[in-house]
Amino acid sequence: MMNEIRNKNQIEMGLATIAKANCRRRSQKRQKRAQWWFHQMRVLVDGAIDWKPAETETPQQTQLALSRGE
Repeated sequence: MMNEIRNKNQIEMGLATIAKANCRRRSQKRQKRAQWWFHQMRVLVDGAIDWKPAETETPQQTQLALSRGE
């Protein structure tokens, strides 16, 4: 055989280590997005204007003139 393995020591590179690294990167990205989102919401709330409630008027009874179909 031409492609004979002369060194019996092999580097083990499983999918589990790659999946863990991807998961860690994904969770870091997710955390950064969440931090950005909550920062935007805090800026929005801090910049909000305090509105005074509208004065309540006394209710008035009104009548509607309904015409009957002839």
